[in-house]
Amino acid sequence: MTSESTAGRRRPRRAQGEVGLRRLLESNRVTETDDSDPVTERLPIVDSQLDIDSMPTVPLPVQRGATESAAAEKRGRFGSRDRTESQALDAEPADRTTPATDRWTAARGPRPESPSRSATVRAKLISPMAKRFGVAVGALVVVGGLAYVADLLLTSGSVPRGTVVAGVDIGGMSPGSADARLRAALESRSAQEVPITIGDLRTTLVPKAAGLEIDWPATWSGIGGQPLNPITRLVSLFHSHTVPVVSTVDAAALDRRLGALRVHDRPTVEGTVRFENTKPVAVPPVPGRVLDVDAARRLIVDEWMLARPLDLPQTAAPMRVRPESVDRALHEIAEPAVSAPITFAGKGGAAVLDPAQIASILAFTPDGNGGLAPTFQQDVAIGLLAPQLAASEVEPKDAKFAFAGGAATVVPAVIGDKINWPKSLEQLPALIAAPQQRTAQAVYEKVDPKLTTEAAQALNITEVMGQFTTGGFSGPSGVNIRTVAKKVDGAIVKPGDTFSLNDFTGPRGTAEGYVESGIIDHGRPSTAVGGGISQFATTLYNAAYFAGLEDAGHTEHSYYISRYPAAREATVFDGAIDLKFRNNTENGIYIETLGTDSEITVRIWGVKTVNVESITGDRTKPTEPQTIKLPKGRDCIATEGQPGFTTSDTRVITDRRSGREISRRTRTVKYDPIPVVKCE
Repeated sequence: MTSESTAGRRRPRRAQGEVGLRRLLESNRVTETDDSDPVTERLPIVDSQLDIDSMPTVPLPVQRGATESAAAEKRGRFGSRDRTESQALDAEPADRTTPATDRWTAARGPRPESPSRSATVRAKLISPMAKRFGVAVGALVVVGGLAYVADLLLTSGSVPRGTVVAGVDIGGMSPGSADARLRAALESRSAQEVPITIGDLRTTLVPKAAGLEIDWPATWSGIGGQPLNPITRLVSLFHSHTVPVVSTVDAAALDRRLGALRVHDRPTVEGTVRFENTKPVAVPPVPGRVLDVDAARRLIVDEWMLARPLDLPQTAAPMRVRPESVDRALHEIAEPAVSAPITFAGKGGAAVLDPAQIASILAFTPDGNGGLAPTFQQDVAIGLLAPQLAASEVEPKDAKFAFAGGAATVVPAVIGDKINWPKSLEQLPALIAAPQQRTAQAVYEKVDPKLTTEAAQALNITEVMGQFTTGGFSGPSGVNIRTVAKKVDGAIVKPGDTFSLNDFTGPRGTAEGYVESGIIDHGRPSTAVGGGISQFATTLYNAAYFAGLEDAGHTEHSYYISRYPAAREATVFDGAIDLKFRNNTENGIYIETLGTDSEITVRIWGVKTVNVESITGDRTKPTEPQTIKLPKGRDCIATEGQPGFTTSDTRVITDRRSGREISRRTRTVKYDPIPVVKCE
């Protein structure tokens, strides 16, 4: 086969390749329209994933005037835009190849395509796709915007879609309709019982009674208006959202209800050791459960309107004692404690606690570190031990005064020797834990008397300063007079101090040995516990009067009593009317009382430095008594009555040595008439 024939056979294929390339380029050629907008003619089939660089290169013939072709190609890549690649190809005739050029082209191989040319072709292929995508996105945005505006306009003024309040769906409704639906569904719930569970307990709670109501304005404020966020509006088409109900809370009422629920708390049973007779028994700890008040309050306020049972939270009550601590206390303390008696040795004797007594005074309390500490009932222990060693003790005695022949002498005080039981019992913990050595020494201490010998001597009490005697009493009155006299006997008033009869004696009731006796009540005879003590008060007042002591306060009777000196007497009433005088001398004074069945005498001892004279005034301004008529019976006691009058007493104090008058004071007293009582 000749070369010509071969060339002839190849030419059609080469011509076809050139024509195909020309058509490919022409199909993407940019032409100018009348509007000067570039229009790209589409290929019949374009794959968006087409790799331009991988496309086969179509060989082009070498032309005469290759220099001009190269220059044209250069201008096409770097020159003016009015010369395109497609135009350069159109300028070449398709039949200018020769067998020589074919052989040269075949020998040279395919001419590589310029990178810039490949990029240009790629851009021309991709650019239409990008534009089409942009147009689609723009159209979608426009459609979405129109839909958003339309949805916003259609739902304006209504409750947001998907809104649920306490299980009631009100989404998309008008506010008025939604409010009516909510109120119809929820308002009655405040008066309905809400089931409450606290652990194993089942009970109920009425919200309204517990101070809970729906706060409608605040709840609607939480619902709000239409959302503007397009995403939120889109999501609301498929999902609902719950708006919490806001409650008004009467804190005091809710706290009261929670407090009532706390009665069901199960407190912790603390571990301890107790005794059954003399046998120690371990009590293991049991943890408790108590209402978590704060969390329960929040849960009730937030969910009472949901019409469902509420499980109120509990917290574990702390245990202060660990189980192993109970075992330790049992074996290391309790069991040894009652294993044998405990003895306290004293002077000439001993006091013993037997196992049963030990069990009665021993107890266990949490020590704050998870353990148990032994404690002792000290008063009970002392009550068991002290009598056994009482004979070995010496009681302290105050110094006293003995009187004979008008003179006073000091009786020396006695220093006590007493067991300090609290200090002695400090040894008890060690004795209890010791299985063998269970004896300890009782601790004795010296106890000084309240009035020592030296202090009594320093008072310089040597003689009678003043005294007074009254009589005419008997029976119950005598009992009360002697009882109060015994209480006051031996009272010492230091220089400058004030004596108060009520303060010194304290209460004067049946517990103190006083009995019911006669008194004058509003001018009429009556009875009361302690009747007759006013006679002792009058006797004491007169003794202090003639001793020259300063009157610090006294009150006369309202009615004159003939056995008392007029205007120089005193009455007392427990807690209300008192008798007081002050020691205005430089020495101490001592009050001595002496009594018989019908008389009472009070002496004031000290150092006599003054003489006292009493001058009784005339009785003036008499007043006649009234007559009272009462039905006969046990409560009516007839009396003849007695006129009232006014009188006075003048107290003159002079110096004992010189006779110089120191003071003169007059006291005027008005006595009321005692009414005439007739029993008819």
